[in-house]
Amino acid sequence: MAPPSMSLAAKGVLPFSALTSSGVTQRPVSVTASLDKTSDARRKFLKLALGNLGVGLPTLLGAKKALADEQGVSSSRMSYSRFLEYLDKDRVKKVDLFENGTIAIVEAISPELGNRVQRVRVQLPGLSQELLQKLREKNIDFAAHSNQEDSGSLLFNLIGNLAFPLILIGGLFLLSRRAQGGLGGPNGPGFPLGFGQSRAKFQMEPNTGVTFDDVAGVDEAKQDFMEVVEFLKKPERFTAVGARIPKGVLLVGPPGTGKTLLAKAIAGEAGVPFFSISGSEFVEMFVGVGASRVRDLFKKAKENAPCIVFVDEIDAVGRQRGTGIGGGNDEREQTLNQLLTEMDGFEGNTGIIVIAATNRADILDSALLRPGRFDRQVSVDVPDVRGRTEILKVHGGNKKFDPDVSLDVIAMRTPGFSGADLANLLNEAAILAGRRGRTAISSKEIDDSIDRIVAGMEGTVMTDGKSKSLVAYHEVGHAICGTLTPGHDPVQKVTLVPRGQARGLTWFIPMDDPTLISRQQLFARIVGGLGGRAAEEVIFGEPEVTTGAAGDLQQITGLAKQVYFLFTAVLSM
Repeated sequence: MAPPSMSLAAKGVLPFSALTSSGVTQRPVSVTASLDKTSDARRKFLKLALGNLGVGLPTLLGAKKALADEQGVSSSRMSYSRFLEYLDKDRVKKVDLFENGTIAIVEAISPELGNRVQRVRVQLPGLSQELLQKLREKNIDFAAHSNQEDSGSLLFNLIGNLAFPLILIGGLFLLSRRAQGGLGGPNGPGFPLGFGQSRAKFQMEPNTGVTFDDVAGVDEAKQDFMEVVEFLKKPERFTAVGARIPKGVLLVGPPGTGKTLLAKAIAGEAGVPFFSISGSEFVEMFVGVGASRVRDLFKKAKENAPCIVFVDEIDAVGRQRGTGIGGGNDEREQTLNQLLTEMDGFEGNTGIIVIAATNRADILDSALLRPGRFDRQVSVDVPDVRGRTEILKVHGGNKKFDPDVSLDVIAMRTPGFSGADLANLLNEAAILAGRRGRTAISSKEIDDSIDRIVAGMEGTVMTDGKSKSLVAYHEVGHAICGTLTPGHDPVQKVTLVPRGQARGLTWFIPMDDPTLISRQQLFARIVGGLGGRAAEEVIFGEPEVTTGAAGDLQQITGLAKQVYFLFTAVLSM
Protein backbone atom coordinates (compact mmCIF):
# COMPACT_ATOMS: atom_id res chain seq x y z
CA MET A 1 0.00 0.00 0.00
CA ALA A 2 3.00 2.26 0.13
CA PRO A 3 2.98 3.29 -3.53
CA PRO A 4 -0.58 4.68 -3.46
CA SER A 5 0.26 6.62 -0.31
CA MET A 6 3.27 8.20 -1.95
CA SER A 7 1.36 9.11 -5.08
CA LEU A 8 -1.38 10.78 -3.07
CA ALA A 9 1.11 12.78 -1.01
CA ALA A 10 2.72 13.96 -4.19
CA LYS A 11 -0.65 15.20 -5.36
CA GLY A 12 -1.07 17.34 -2.23
CA VAL A 13 -3.17 15.07 -0.02
CA LEU A 14 -3.03 16.01 3.65
CA PRO A 15 -2.02 12.87 5.61
CA PHE A 16 -3.46 12.38 9.07
CA SER A 17 -1.19 12.32 12.12
CA ALA A 18 -1.44 8.53 12.14
CA LEU A 19 0.24 5.66 13.98
CA THR A 20 2.49 3.10 12.37
CA SER A 21 1.94 -0.57 12.91
CA SER A 22 4.70 -0.58 15.56
CA GLY A 23 2.84 2.09 17.57
CA VAL A 24 5.45 4.85 17.07
CA THR A 25 3.95 8.22 16.36
CA GLN A 26 5.10 9.80 13.11
CA ARG A 27 5.54 13.54 12.63
CA PRO A 28 2.49 15.03 10.92
CA VAL A 29 3.05 16.39 7.45
CA SER A 30 1.39 19.82 6.93
CA VAL A 31 0.77 19.85 3.21
CA THR A 32 -2.34 21.58 1.89
CA ALA A 33 -3.82 21.53 -1.56
CA SER A 34 -3.98 24.87 -3.34
CA LEU A 35 -7.66 24.40 -4.02
CA ASP A 36 -8.35 23.81 -0.31
CA LYS A 37 -6.34 26.93 0.59
CA THR A 38 -8.41 29.01 -1.76
CA SER A 39 -11.68 27.63 -0.40
CA ASP A 40 -10.62 28.14 3.22
CA ALA A 41 -9.45 31.70 2.50
CA ARG A 42 -12.74 32.54 0.85
CA ARG A 43 -14.72 31.07 3.72
CA LYS A 44 -12.71 33.00 6.30
CA PHE A 45 -13.13 36.25 4.36
CA LEU A 46 -16.84 35.67 3.91
CA LYS A 47 -17.36 34.87 7.59
CA LEU A 48 -15.48 38.05 8.52
CA ALA A 49 -17.45 40.21 6.09
CA LEU A 50 -20.81 38.80 7.07
CA GLY A 51 -19.87 38.99 10.75
CA ASN A 52 -19.17 42.72 10.39
CA LEU A 53 -22.44 43.22 8.59
CA GLY A 54 -24.36 41.40 11.32
CA VAL A 55 -25.53 38.59 9.07
CA GLY A 56 -25.21 35.04 10.36
CA LEU A 57 -24.20 32.20 8.10
CA PRO A 58 -27.01 29.92 9.35
CA THR A 59 -29.52 32.61 8.47
CA LEU A 60 -28.00 33.02 5.01
CA LEU A 61 -27.79 29.38 4.06
CA GLY A 62 -30.64 27.98 6.18
CA ALA A 63 -30.66 25.16 8.67
CA LYS A 64 -29.45 22.63 6.12
CA LYS A 65 -25.74 21.89 6.34
CA ALA A 66 -23.65 22.12 3.19
CA LEU A 67 -20.53 20.24 2.33
CA ALA A 68 -18.30 23.03 3.52
CA ASP A 69 -19.85 22.79 6.98
CA GLU A 70 -19.43 19.01 7.00
CA GLN A 71 -15.81 19.39 6.04
CA GLY A 72 -15.28 22.07 8.63
CA VAL A 73 -16.29 19.57 11.38
CA SER A 74 -13.71 17.07 10.19
CA SER A 75 -10.58 19.05 10.85
CA SER A 76 -8.47 15.83 11.24
CA ARG A 77 -7.28 14.04 8.15
CA MET A 78 -6.17 10.48 7.39
CA SER A 79 -4.14 9.11 4.55
CA TYR A 80 -5.68 6.61 2.17
CA SER A 81 -3.23 3.91 3.20
CA ARG A 82 -4.04 4.42 6.87
CA PHE A 83 -7.75 4.24 6.00
CA LEU A 84 -7.25 0.87 4.34
CA GLU A 85 -5.27 -0.30 7.36
CA TYR A 86 -8.10 0.75 9.70
CA LEU A 87 -10.55 -0.95 7.38
CA ASP A 88 -8.67 -4.22 7.59
CA LYS A 89 -8.58 -4.06 11.39
CA ASP A 90 -12.37 -3.43 11.59
CA ARG A 91 -11.92 0.00 13.16
CA VAL A 92 -14.13 1.79 10.60
CA LYS A 93 -17.78 2.15 11.64
CA LYS A 94 -19.28 4.50 9.06
CA VAL A 95 -18.28 6.11 5.76
CA ASP A 96 -19.94 9.13 4.05
CA LEU A 97 -18.87 9.67 0.46
CA PHE A 98 -18.90 13.17 -1.14
CA GLU A 99 -17.95 14.78 -4.43
CA ASN A 100 -18.46 11.69 -6.58
CA GLY A 101 -16.54 9.44 -4.20
CA THR A 102 -13.33 11.51 -4.01
CA ILE A 103 -13.80 12.57 -0.37
CA ALA A 104 -14.86 10.37 2.54
CA ILE A 105 -15.85 11.38 6.06
CA VAL A 106 -14.95 8.35 8.16
CA GLU A 107 -16.04 7.45 11.68
CA ALA A 108 -13.27 5.23 13.06
CA ILE A 109 -12.23 3.88 16.47
CA SER A 110 -8.88 5.30 17.52
CA PRO A 111 -6.96 3.23 20.12
CA GLU A 112 -4.73 6.22 20.87
CA LEU A 113 -7.84 8.11 22.06
CA GLY A 114 -9.10 5.38 24.32
CA ASN A 115 -11.07 3.59 21.57
CA ARG A 116 -13.25 6.64 21.09
CA VAL A 117 -14.92 7.31 17.77
CA GLN A 118 -13.19 10.03 15.75
CA ARG A 119 -14.39 11.68 12.56
CA VAL A 120 -11.64 12.09 9.98
CA ARG A 121 -11.43 13.10 6.37
CA VAL A 122 -9.90 10.87 3.71
CA GLN A 123 -8.99 11.91 0.17
CA LEU A 124 -9.88 8.94 -2.09
CA PRO A 125 -8.25 8.29 -5.47
CA GLY A 126 -11.69 7.47 -6.77
CA LEU A 127 -14.71 5.37 -5.98
CA SER A 128 -13.67 1.86 -7.05
CA GLN A 129 -15.78 -1.26 -7.07
CA GLU A 130 -13.16 -3.05 -4.96
CA LEU A 131 -13.55 -0.48 -2.15
CA LEU A 132 -17.33 -0.77 -2.25
CA GLN A 133 -17.13 -4.56 -2.18
CA LYS A 134 -14.80 -4.41 0.80
CA LEU A 135 -17.19 -2.05 2.66
CA ARG A 136 -20.02 -4.53 2.06
CA GLU A 137 -17.95 -7.46 3.27
CA LYS A 138 -17.06 -5.64 6.49
CA ASN A 139 -20.75 -4.74 6.93
CA ILE A 140 -19.86 -1.02 7.26
CA ASP A 141 -22.59 1.57 7.00
CA PHE A 142 -21.71 3.78 4.03
CA ALA A 143 -23.68 6.31 1.99
CA ALA A 144 -22.98 8.39 -1.11
CA HIS A 145 -24.21 12.01 -0.90
CA SER A 146 -25.25 13.92 -4.03
CA ASN A 147 -23.92 17.43 -4.83
CA GLN A 148 -26.82 19.32 -3.27
CA GLU A 149 -24.23 21.44 -1.56
CA ASP A 150 -22.97 22.68 -4.91
CA SER A 151 -25.54 25.45 -4.77
CA GLY A 152 -24.27 26.40 -1.32
CA SER A 153 -20.66 26.39 -2.54
CA LEU A 154 -21.70 28.47 -5.55
CA LEU A 155 -23.46 30.92 -3.25
CA PHE A 156 -20.34 31.09 -1.10
CA ASN A 157 -18.16 31.81 -4.10
CA LEU A 158 -20.61 34.35 -5.53
CA ILE A 159 -20.98 36.26 -2.28
CA GLY A 160 -17.24 36.03 -1.68
CA ASN A 161 -16.58 37.63 -5.05
CA LEU A 162 -19.27 40.29 -4.67
CA ALA A 163 -18.85 41.13 -0.98
CA PHE A 164 -16.09 43.73 -1.41
CA PRO A 165 -17.70 45.56 -4.40
CA LEU A 166 -21.04 45.65 -2.58
CA ILE A 167 -19.46 47.01 0.59
CA LEU A 168 -17.53 49.60 -1.47
CA ILE A 169 -20.63 50.75 -3.35
CA GLY A 170 -22.63 50.93 -0.12
CA GLY A 171 -19.91 53.00 1.52
CA LEU A 172 -19.80 55.42 -1.41
CA PHE A 173 -23.59 55.71 -1.30
CA LEU A 174 -23.55 56.57 2.41
CA LEU A 175 -20.70 59.04 1.92
CA SER A 176 -22.55 60.79 -0.90
CA ARG A 177 -25.67 61.14 1.26
CA ARG A 178 -23.62 62.50 4.12
CA ALA A 179 -21.67 64.90 1.90
CA GLN A 180 -24.87 66.31 0.43
CA GLY A 181 -26.19 66.91 3.96
CA GLY A 182 -29.59 65.30 3.56
CA LEU A 183 -31.52 62.08 3.46
CA GLY A 184 -34.32 63.04 1.09
CA GLY A 185 -35.89 60.86 -1.58
CA PRO A 186 -35.12 60.76 -5.28
CA ASN A 187 -35.43 64.51 -5.51
CA GLY A 188 -33.69 65.18 -2.23
CA PRO A 189 -30.21 66.63 -1.86
CA GLY A 190 -28.83 63.36 -0.56
CA PHE A 191 -29.77 61.27 -3.59
CA PRO A 192 -26.61 60.53 -5.61
CA LEU A 193 -28.51 60.21 -8.90
CA GLY A 194 -30.15 63.62 -8.40
CA PHE A 195 -27.13 65.65 -9.51
CA GLY A 196 -28.73 66.60 -12.79
CA GLN A 197 -32.07 67.61 -11.29
CA SER A 198 -32.96 71.25 -10.81
CA ARG A 199 -32.46 72.81 -7.38
CA ALA A 200 -35.04 75.52 -8.05
CA LYS A 201 -37.55 76.32 -5.30
CA PHE A 202 -41.07 75.91 -6.64
CA GLN A 203 -44.22 77.59 -5.37
CA MET A 204 -47.50 76.79 -7.05
CA GLU A 205 -49.18 79.71 -5.29
CA PRO A 206 -46.38 82.08 -4.23
CA ASN A 207 -46.83 83.63 -0.82
CA THR A 208 -43.76 85.81 -0.40
CA GLY A 209 -45.49 88.44 1.74
CA VAL A 210 -44.24 91.17 -0.61
CA THR A 211 -46.36 93.17 -3.04
CA PHE A 212 -45.75 96.21 -5.18
CA ASP A 213 -46.88 98.38 -2.27
CA ASP A 214 -43.77 97.25 -0.38
CA VAL A 215 -41.47 98.36 -3.20
CA ALA A 216 -40.58 102.05 -3.32
CA GLY A 217 -37.98 104.25 -4.94
CA VAL A 218 -37.89 102.32 -8.24
CA ASP A 219 -41.05 103.52 -9.90
CA GLU A 220 -39.82 102.97 -13.49
CA ALA A 221 -38.84 99.35 -12.83
CA LYS A 222 -42.08 98.74 -10.94
CA GLN A 223 -44.09 100.05 -13.87
CA ASP A 224 -42.40 97.61 -16.26
CA PHE A 225 -43.17 94.68 -14.03
CA MET A 226 -46.74 95.82 -13.50
CA GLU A 227 -47.21 95.41 -17.24
CA VAL A 228 -45.81 91.87 -17.07
CA VAL A 229 -48.14 90.98 -14.22
CA GLU A 230 -51.12 92.46 -16.02
CA PHE A 231 -50.18 90.49 -19.13
CA LEU A 232 -50.25 87.28 -17.07
CA LYS A 233 -53.58 88.12 -15.50
CA LYS A 234 -55.35 89.55 -18.58
CA PRO A 235 -53.50 88.39 -21.71
CA GLU A 236 -56.45 88.96 -24.03
CA ARG A 237 -56.07 92.74 -23.66
CA PHE A 238 -52.60 92.56 -25.26
CA THR A 239 -53.03 89.67 -27.67
CA ALA A 240 -56.00 91.46 -29.25
CA VAL A 241 -53.60 94.01 -30.74
CA GLY A 242 -50.94 91.44 -31.65
CA ALA A 243 -48.67 91.86 -28.63
CA ARG A 244 -46.75 88.92 -27.16
CA ILE A 245 -45.56 88.46 -23.64
CA PRO A 246 -41.88 89.32 -23.01
CA LYS A 247 -39.74 86.18 -22.76
CA GLY A 248 -37.23 87.65 -20.37
CA VAL A 249 -36.61 90.69 -18.17
CA LEU A 250 -33.12 91.48 -16.89
CA LEU A 251 -32.75 93.56 -13.74
CA VAL A 252 -29.49 95.53 -13.70
CA GLY A 253 -28.29 97.69 -10.83
CA PRO A 254 -25.89 98.10 -7.91
CA PRO A 255 -26.18 95.80 -4.88
CA GLY A 256 -28.96 96.60 -2.44
CA THR A 257 -31.19 98.52 -4.81
CA GLY A 258 -34.11 96.07 -4.57
CA LYS A 259 -33.75 93.66 -7.50
CA THR A 260 -34.61 90.55 -5.49
CA LEU A 261 -37.35 92.47 -3.69
CA LEU A 262 -38.94 93.26 -7.04
CA ALA A 263 -38.87 89.56 -7.96
CA LYS A 264 -40.64 88.71 -4.69
CA ALA A 265 -43.24 91.37 -5.43
CA ILE A 266 -43.85 89.91 -8.88
CA ALA A 267 -44.30 86.46 -7.37
CA GLY A 268 -46.78 87.84 -4.86
CA GLU A 269 -48.76 89.82 -7.42
CA ALA A 270 -48.84 87.57 -10.49
CA GLY A 271 -50.56 84.57 -8.90
CA VAL A 272 -48.85 82.06 -11.24
CA PRO A 273 -46.36 79.26 -10.45
CA PHE A 274 -42.99 80.69 -9.49
CA PHE A 275 -39.52 79.09 -9.72
CA SER A 276 -36.56 80.74 -8.01
CA ILE A 277 -32.91 79.68 -8.25
CA SER A 278 -29.44 81.19 -8.00
CA GLY A 279 -27.07 81.17 -10.95
CA SER A 280 -24.37 79.46 -8.90
CA GLU A 281 -26.64 76.43 -8.31
CA PHE A 282 -26.32 75.45 -11.98
CA VAL A 283 -22.55 75.09 -11.92
CA GLU A 284 -20.93 71.94 -10.51
CA MET A 285 -17.50 70.35 -10.73
CA PHE A 286 -18.93 67.60 -12.97
CA VAL A 287 -19.21 68.57 -16.64
CA GLY A 288 -22.77 68.34 -17.93
CA VAL A 289 -24.54 68.63 -14.57
CA GLY A 290 -25.36 72.32 -15.03
CA ALA A 291 -26.83 71.78 -18.49
CA SER A 292 -28.90 68.90 -17.13
CA ARG A 293 -30.27 71.11 -14.37
CA VAL A 294 -31.21 73.80 -16.89
CA ARG A 295 -33.11 71.23 -18.96
CA ASP A 296 -34.86 69.90 -15.88
CA LEU A 297 -35.81 73.42 -14.74
CA PHE A 298 -37.40 74.40 -18.05
CA LYS A 299 -39.09 71.00 -18.34
CA LYS A 300 -40.85 71.59 -15.02
CA ALA A 301 -41.63 75.18 -16.02
CA LYS A 302 -43.26 74.08 -19.29
CA GLU A 303 -45.41 71.63 -17.37
CA ASN A 304 -46.70 74.52 -15.21
CA ALA A 305 -46.89 77.25 -17.87
CA PRO A 306 -47.69 80.11 -17.69
CA CYS A 307 -45.14 80.66 -14.95
CA ILE A 308 -42.21 82.82 -13.87
CA VAL A 309 -38.60 81.65 -13.50
CA PHE A 310 -36.37 83.93 -11.42
CA VAL A 311 -32.58 83.49 -11.71
CA ASP A 312 -30.67 85.54 -9.16
CA GLU A 313 -27.04 86.52 -9.84
CA ILE A 314 -27.14 85.21 -13.40
CA ASP A 315 -23.60 86.46 -14.01
CA ALA A 316 -22.36 83.27 -12.26
CA VAL A 317 -23.38 81.26 -15.31
CA GLY A 318 -23.90 83.90 -18.03
CA ARG A 319 -20.34 85.21 -18.27
CA GLN A 320 -19.15 86.05 -21.77
CA ARG A 321 -17.81 83.08 -23.70
CA GLY A 322 -14.46 82.89 -25.47
CA THR A 323 -12.44 84.52 -22.70
CA GLY A 324 -9.97 81.63 -22.66
CA ILE A 325 -10.85 80.52 -19.14
CA GLY A 326 -11.38 76.78 -19.02
CA GLY A 327 -11.25 76.34 -22.81
CA GLY A 328 -14.34 76.01 -24.98
CA ASN A 329 -15.80 72.88 -23.38
CA ASP A 330 -15.92 73.68 -19.69
CA GLU A 331 -18.92 73.22 -17.46
CA ARG A 332 -19.94 76.90 -17.32
CA GLU A 333 -20.05 77.31 -21.10
CA GLN A 334 -22.09 74.16 -21.56
CA THR A 335 -24.55 75.41 -18.97
CA LEU A 336 -24.80 78.80 -20.71
CA ASN A 337 -25.32 77.17 -24.11
CA GLN A 338 -28.16 75.08 -22.70
CA LEU A 339 -29.71 78.18 -21.10
CA LEU A 340 -29.59 80.04 -24.44
CA THR A 341 -31.25 77.12 -26.20
CA GLU A 342 -34.01 76.78 -23.62
CA MET A 343 -34.83 80.50 -23.59
CA ASP A 344 -35.04 80.91 -27.35
CA GLY A 345 -34.09 77.82 -29.28
CA PHE A 346 -35.71 75.52 -31.81
CA GLU A 347 -38.60 74.51 -29.54
CA GLY A 348 -39.07 77.81 -27.67
CA ASN A 349 -40.53 78.29 -24.22
CA THR A 350 -44.04 79.63 -24.70
CA GLY A 351 -45.64 80.83 -21.48
CA ILE A 352 -42.40 81.07 -19.46
CA ILE A 353 -41.12 84.46 -18.33
CA VAL A 354 -37.50 84.44 -17.22
CA ILE A 355 -36.56 87.21 -14.78
CA ALA A 356 -32.86 87.55 -13.97
CA ALA A 357 -30.92 89.91 -11.73
CA THR A 358 -27.28 90.98 -11.84
CA ASN A 359 -25.04 93.84 -10.83
CA ARG A 360 -22.42 92.97 -13.45
CA ALA A 361 -24.22 93.32 -16.76
CA ASP A 362 -20.99 94.30 -18.53
CA ILE A 363 -19.60 90.74 -18.34
CA LEU A 364 -22.74 88.95 -19.60
CA ASP A 365 -22.64 87.20 -22.96
CA SER A 366 -24.09 89.19 -25.84
CA ALA A 367 -26.19 86.22 -27.00
CA LEU A 368 -27.92 86.23 -23.63
CA LEU A 369 -28.78 89.94 -23.79
CA ARG A 370 -30.33 90.03 -27.25
CA PRO A 371 -34.09 90.53 -27.75
CA GLY A 372 -35.91 87.22 -27.83
CA ARG A 373 -34.13 86.08 -24.71
CA PHE A 374 -34.14 89.17 -22.54
CA ASP A 375 -36.52 91.53 -24.29
CA ARG A 376 -36.21 94.14 -21.55
CA GLN A 377 -33.33 95.40 -19.48
CA VAL A 378 -34.64 97.27 -16.46
CA SER A 379 -32.19 99.52 -14.65
CA VAL A 380 -32.63 99.57 -10.88
CA ASP A 381 -30.39 102.41 -9.69
CA VAL A 382 -29.93 104.08 -6.32
CA PRO A 383 -33.02 106.16 -5.48
CA ASP A 384 -33.25 109.96 -5.61
CA VAL A 385 -34.47 112.18 -2.76
CA ARG A 386 -38.12 111.41 -3.40
CA GLY A 387 -37.39 107.69 -3.74
CA ARG A 388 -35.41 107.67 -0.51
CA THR A 389 -38.28 109.32 1.27
CA GLU A 390 -40.70 106.64 0.03
CA ILE A 391 -38.29 103.88 1.05
CA LEU A 392 -37.92 105.37 4.52
CA LYS A 393 -41.71 105.42 4.85
CA VAL A 394 -41.88 101.72 3.95
CA HIS A 395 -39.13 100.63 6.36
CA GLY A 396 -40.20 103.05 9.08
CA GLY A 397 -43.81 101.90 9.17
CA ASN A 398 -43.19 99.58 12.16
CA LYS A 399 -40.89 101.93 14.09
CA LYS A 400 -41.62 104.73 16.58
CA PHE A 401 -40.12 108.18 15.97
CA ASP A 402 -40.02 111.35 18.00
CA PRO A 403 -42.12 114.20 16.59
CA ASP A 404 -38.99 116.16 15.64
CA VAL A 405 -37.74 113.40 13.29
CA SER A 406 -38.32 114.25 9.63
CA LEU A 407 -37.96 111.54 7.00
CA ASP A 408 -37.45 114.23 4.34
CA VAL A 409 -34.39 115.53 6.20
CA ILE A 410 -33.02 112.01 6.56
CA ALA A 411 -33.49 111.48 2.82
CA MET A 412 -31.59 114.70 2.07
CA ARG A 413 -28.73 113.66 4.34
CA THR A 414 -28.31 110.26 2.70
CA PRO A 415 -27.38 110.82 -0.96
CA GLY A 416 -26.15 107.65 -2.66
CA PHE A 417 -27.85 105.37 -0.13
CA SER A 418 -29.56 102.30 -1.60
CA GLY A 419 -32.74 100.76 -0.27
CA ALA A 420 -30.75 98.24 1.76
CA ASP A 421 -28.63 101.04 3.23
CA LEU A 422 -31.72 102.97 4.31
CA ALA A 423 -33.26 99.88 5.90
CA ASN A 424 -30.00 99.28 7.76
CA LEU A 425 -29.92 102.94 8.85
CA LEU A 426 -33.32 102.78 10.51
CA ASN A 427 -32.48 99.43 12.12
CA GLU A 428 -29.23 100.82 13.58
CA ALA A 429 -31.13 103.83 14.91
CA ALA A 430 -33.69 101.55 16.57
CA ILE A 431 -30.87 99.50 18.15
CA LEU A 432 -29.22 102.65 19.51
CA ALA A 433 -32.54 103.89 20.90
CA GLY A 434 -33.12 100.58 22.68
CA ARG A 435 -29.58 100.57 24.05
CA ARG A 436 -30.06 104.07 25.45
CA GLY A 437 -33.36 103.16 27.07
CA ARG A 438 -35.54 105.34 24.85
CA THR A 439 -39.09 104.49 23.78
CA ALA A 440 -38.81 106.21 20.39
CA ILE A 441 -36.11 107.01 17.83
CA SER A 442 -34.86 110.59 18.06
CA SER A 443 -32.77 112.72 15.72
CA LYS A 444 -29.72 111.94 17.83
CA GLU A 445 -29.96 108.22 17.05
CA ILE A 446 -30.54 108.97 13.36
CA ASP A 447 -27.50 111.26 13.26
CA ASP A 448 -25.25 108.76 15.06
CA SER A 449 -26.40 105.96 12.79
CA ILE A 450 -25.57 107.92 9.64
CA ASP A 451 -22.11 108.71 11.00
CA ARG A 452 -21.60 105.07 11.93
CA ILE A 453 -22.60 103.73 8.51
CA VAL A 454 -20.59 106.29 6.51
CA ALA A 455 -17.49 106.79 8.68
CA GLY A 456 -17.39 103.80 11.03
CA MET A 457 -17.62 103.07 14.74
CA GLU A 458 -17.19 105.89 17.24
CA GLY A 459 -13.71 105.99 18.78
CA THR A 460 -12.33 107.30 22.05
CA VAL A 461 -12.78 111.05 22.51
CA MET A 462 -9.50 112.93 22.32
CA THR A 463 -8.19 114.63 25.43
CA ASP A 464 -7.36 118.36 25.43
CA GLY A 465 -3.97 119.08 23.93
CA LYS A 466 -2.12 120.11 20.82
CA SER A 467 -3.42 117.17 18.78
CA LYS A 468 -7.02 118.04 19.54
CA SER A 469 -6.45 121.73 18.69
CA LEU A 470 -4.83 120.79 15.39
CA VAL A 471 -7.76 118.55 14.41
CA ALA A 472 -10.23 121.27 15.43
CA TYR A 473 -8.56 123.95 13.27
CA HIS A 474 -8.30 121.46 10.41
CA GLU A 475 -12.06 120.74 10.41
CA VAL A 476 -12.93 124.42 10.85
CA GLY A 477 -10.78 125.18 7.79
CA HIS A 478 -12.92 122.79 5.75
CA ALA A 479 -16.12 124.41 7.01
CA ILE A 480 -15.01 128.02 6.39
CA CYS A 481 -13.65 127.40 2.88
CA GLY A 482 -16.70 125.39 1.91
CA THR A 483 -19.08 128.07 3.18
CA LEU A 484 -17.29 130.99 1.49
CA THR A 485 -16.80 129.29 -1.88
CA PRO A 486 -19.69 129.69 -4.39
CA GLY A 487 -21.18 126.41 -5.58
CA HIS A 488 -20.20 124.41 -2.50
CA ASP A 489 -22.73 122.38 -0.50
CA PRO A 490 -23.77 123.95 2.85
CA VAL A 491 -22.18 122.71 6.07
CA GLN A 492 -24.30 120.31 8.15
CA LYS A 493 -22.06 119.34 11.05
CA VAL A 494 -18.49 119.61 12.33
CA THR A 495 -17.35 117.03 14.89
CA LEU A 496 -14.14 116.08 16.68
CA VAL A 497 -15.39 112.61 17.64
CA PRO A 498 -13.08 110.06 15.95
CA ARG A 499 -14.79 107.58 13.63
CA GLY A 500 -12.93 104.88 11.78
CA GLN A 501 -9.55 106.24 10.71
CA ALA A 502 -10.72 109.89 10.75
CA ARG A 503 -9.86 112.00 13.81
CA GLY A 504 -12.55 114.54 12.93
CA LEU A 505 -15.30 115.01 10.33
CA THR A 506 -17.04 117.84 8.50
CA TRP A 507 -20.41 117.02 6.95
CA PHE A 508 -22.02 118.84 4.03
CA ILE A 509 -25.64 118.46 2.87
CA PRO A 510 -26.10 118.59 -0.94
CA MET A 511 -28.96 120.74 -2.12
CA ASP A 512 -30.01 118.09 -4.67
CA ASP A 513 -28.87 114.71 -5.92
CA PRO A 514 -25.39 114.98 -7.45
CA THR A 515 -26.27 113.36 -10.76
CA LEU A 516 -24.59 116.14 -12.77
CA ILE A 517 -21.65 118.13 -11.41
CA SER A 518 -20.63 121.44 -12.94
CA ARG A 519 -17.13 122.80 -13.28
CA GLN A 520 -17.85 125.41 -10.58
CA GLN A 521 -18.91 122.70 -8.13
CA LEU A 522 -15.74 120.74 -8.80
CA PHE A 523 -13.59 123.83 -8.10
CA ALA A 524 -15.57 124.53 -4.94
CA ARG A 525 -14.99 121.01 -3.65
CA ILE A 526 -11.28 121.29 -4.35
CA VAL A 527 -11.11 124.56 -2.39
CA GLY A 528 -13.11 123.05 0.49
CA GLY A 529 -10.86 120.00 0.57
CA LEU A 530 -7.71 122.12 0.75
CA GLY A 531 -9.16 124.29 3.54
CA GLY A 532 -8.05 121.89 6.28
CA ARG A 533 -4.37 121.88 5.28
CA ALA A 534 -4.45 125.66 4.73
CA ALA A 535 -5.81 126.19 8.27
CA GLU A 536 -3.00 124.08 9.76
CA GLU A 537 -0.39 126.13 7.92
CA VAL A 538 -1.92 129.50 8.85
CA ILE A 539 -2.43 128.72 12.56
CA PHE A 540 0.56 126.50 13.40
CA GLY A 541 3.02 127.35 10.64
CA GLU A 542 4.39 125.28 7.79
CA PRO A 543 6.74 123.18 10.00
CA GLU A 544 3.74 121.95 12.03
CA VAL A 545 1.71 120.70 9.05
CA THR A 546 0.78 117.01 9.69
CA THR A 547 -0.24 114.02 7.61
CA GLY A 548 -3.89 114.53 8.53
CA ALA A 549 -4.60 115.94 5.07
CA ALA A 550 -3.40 112.81 3.22
CA GLY A 551 -6.94 111.58 2.57
CA ASP A 552 -8.03 115.10 1.52
CA LEU A 553 -5.20 115.33 -1.00
CA GLN A 554 -6.10 111.94 -2.47
CA GLN A 555 -9.73 112.98 -3.03
CA ILE A 556 -8.69 116.35 -4.44
CA THR A 557 -6.37 114.66 -6.94
CA GLY A 558 -9.33 112.70 -8.32
CA LEU A 559 -11.44 115.86 -8.56
CA ALA A 560 -8.61 117.70 -10.32
CA LYS A 561 -8.43 114.97 -12.94
CA GLN A 562 -12.18 115.35 -13.57
CA VAL A 563 -11.72 119.12 -14.00
CA TYR A 564 -8.86 118.53 -16.41
CA PHE A 565 -10.83 116.12 -18.58
CA LEU A 566 -13.86 118.45 -18.52
CA PHE A 567 -11.75 121.46 -19.51
CA THR A 568 -10.05 119.47 -22.29
CA ALA A 569 -13.40 118.31 -23.66
CA VAL A 570 -14.75 121.87 -23.72
CA LEU A 571 -11.69 123.16 -25.59
CA SER A 572 -11.91 120.36 -28.17
CA MET A 573 -15.48 121.26 -29.09
